[in-house]
Amino acid sequence: MAKKDSAAFQRCINPACAATFDIHEALTACPECGNLLDIAYDWEAIEVPKRLSDFERRWARRTDPLDFSGVWRFRELLSFAPEEALVTIGEGQTLLYHNETLARQIGLSGGNLHLQYEGLNPSGSFKDNGMAAAFTHARMAGARRAACASTGNTSASMAMYAAAVGMQAVIFIGSGKIAYGKLAQALDSGGLTLQIRGDFDDAMRLVQQAAPRAGLYVVNSVNPFRLEGQKTIMYRVLEALSWEVPDWIVVPGGNLGNSSAFGKAFIELHELGLIDRMPRIAVINSTGAHTLHTLVGDKGLSWGAGSVDDEAIAKYYGYLDAGGLRAHTVATAIEINRPVNLKKCLRALDAADGVVREVPDEDILDMKALVARSGPGCEPASAASVAGARLLVEEGVIGKSDRVVCIITGHVLKDPDVPVKYNSLTGEALVDALGLFSREAPKYQNLPVEIDADLEQIVKVLEGGA
Repeated sequence: MAKKDSAAFQRCINPACAATFDIHEALTACPECGNLLDIAYDWEAIEVPKRLSDFERRWARRTDPLDFSGVWRFRELLSFAPEEALVTIGEGQTLLYHNETLARQIGLSGGNLHLQYEGLNPSGSFKDNGMAAAFTHARMAGARRAACASTGNTSASMAMYAAAVGMQAVIFIGSGKIAYGKLAQALDSGGLTLQIRGDFDDAMRLVQQAAPRAGLYVVNSVNPFRLEGQKTIMYRVLEALSWEVPDWIVVPGGNLGNSSAFGKAFIELHELGLIDRMPRIAVINSTGAHTLHTLVGDKGLSWGAGSVDDEAIAKYYGYLDAGGLRAHTVATAIEINRPVNLKKCLRALDAADGVVREVPDEDILDMKALVARSGPGCEPASAASVAGARLLVEEGVIGKSDRVVCIITGHVLKDPDVPVKYNSLTGEALVDALGLFSREAPKYQNLPVEIDADLEQIVKVLEGGA
C-alpha cells in the first residue's frame, strides 16, 4: 500500500483489495489484483464549496484560463493536481439545450428533453474533458509519449492535446475502423498512427501491452484520470439546469467511460451533500455491439457490492472469441465488444438505478436525422442516446413528463460520410454502404433532386411540381 502524500490518491475499485497508490504513478490497473483504479479524495482536506451554485462566481473571471475551462472551473471536485500544473485548451464550452420538437417526436412532453452537446469541444467531442485531466497527470508523471487505442474521437483529442503540451501521440487503430473526419484530425496534429490488422479490442490489448516496453502513457478511459475530467460533463448539465437534478441521463455505451464517470460524479456529489438525489442512468448500445446489454440484461451481471462475477464475463468473452464474433455498427465510436470500464459502469448502474438497452443501427440513423432537423447535428453514436430514450418512453420506463438529458457526444462532421450516404443512396446500395440489416427505406431520408440545368425545371421543383 503506497503512502498518500496529498488529498488525492489512486484506489482499487475492488472492495476486497482497496489497495491505494500515489497520485503520481501512471497506472491503468491495480498492481495487486488487476482491477480498475479510481481517483479518490480526502474531502476533508479539500475546500469544496458548500453549494454547487458557488461555482458560478467563476463566470465573472472568464479571462482566467482555468475558470474559462468547463473542466477546471470545477477543480475542487477533481483536486488531484496543483493549479499551476493544470492543462487546458479551452475545453468544456458546451451547450445544454431544450429540444421541444424532438421531445414530441420521441414521446416526451415538450419541455422535458435536453441535449448536452459535447460537439462544441475543441476537437469536436466529449473526449476533450477527459484529456485535459489525463494530460495534466501525464505531465505530473513525467510522460513524454501518449498513446491510445481508438475508433476515432480518442485519437483526435489525444493528438491535439499532445501537440499542445509537446508530447508525441501514438495511435493504435483497427483496420478500416475509423471515420475519416476523426483520422484527419489525428494525422493533422502529428500523431503517429499504427493501423492494426484487427478491431478496437485488439488495438486496446496491444496498446496496454506496449505501454511499459515503449514508455507510453495510455490515455484511454482505462486511465482513471481520464474519467475525472469526464465527470465535469455532469457538473455542466446541473449548472445549465440551475443545479436541479434531472430524472434521467441517457448516454451511449461503447467503452463505458462516460457512464462510469457520470455515476462517480453523482455518487460523490451525493456523499458531499451537494445534491439530494441521484438521477437514473440509461446506457444505450447498438445491437451490433451489445456486450453490456447481454451481460446485464440477459445474464444478470451486476455490481454486487464489488463482487462482480468475473467468471461470467470471461465465459462470454470466450464465446465471442470462439465464434470469431466482432462488433459491427455504423456508430463506430461505440463499436466495442470488450468495454474496459465494464465494472465501473456496473457500479454506476447500481448507484443510479440504471437500465441498459440496445437499439438497431436503423433507429440510430433515423434519430440522427431527427436531431439534425431540430438543432445541431451529431455523429451516429450520439444519436444512440436519443434512440434509446425513445425506446424507454415507448416501454413506459421513462415517463412522458420526466426530465431527460441525452448526451450528444460528438459533432456531425466527425463522420460526414454517414449522412451523405443516408441521404443520397437507396435500396441495396444504401444497405451495403452502411452495413445495415434492414431493407426498409430510412424514415427521414432527404434525397437530392436531380434536374437539368434549366430555370423552368428549378421553378417547377420549388413550386412543388414533379
